[in-house]
This record gives sequence, C-alpha cells and structure tokens, in this order.
Amino acid sequence: MRLSEISNKEIIDYQKGERMGILGQTDLLINEETGEIEAFIVPTMKWFGFGKKEKEVTVYWNQIKKIGQDMIIIDMGFPD
Repeated sequence: MRLSEISNKEIIDYQKGERMGILGQTDLLINEETGEIEAFIVPTMKWFGFGKKEKEVTVYWNQIKKIGQDMIIIDMGFPD
C-alpha cells in the first residue's frame, strides 16, 4: 500500500473510541533500508489552564487493526 492511498484518513483509537488525528498531519518513522513505514508519530494537543501543551503519540504499524475507506482503526492497548 502506498502512502498516497492512506493519507488524509482519520486515525481512530479502538479502545478509547476517540479521534487521534489525520494521517496527513503526522510524521512517519520509515525503515531506511526497506522503505517501509514502521510507525506514525501523531501530534496531540492538550489544554492546561490558559495554554496548550503538545504531546506526541507513536503508533506502530502492528497496532493498526483495519484500514478503511475513510479511517484507520488502531489498538493502542489498555490505558495505563
């Protein structure tokens, strides 16, 4: 599957049932030898008081459960 085929899809966490972002807004971790995508690095914004704090969530390829027409379903596991 090519990156162009999966870009602009929403990333949804199956366990939490929440939207994490859109694939086009993420960074990628790519294996330089094979050219395969190993992980998505999804930026998230959290509001604390009057400011925003940025945080990143790394989603590894093996955490993807389903790639649909409009979204990518991932399983990040159970919350800490």
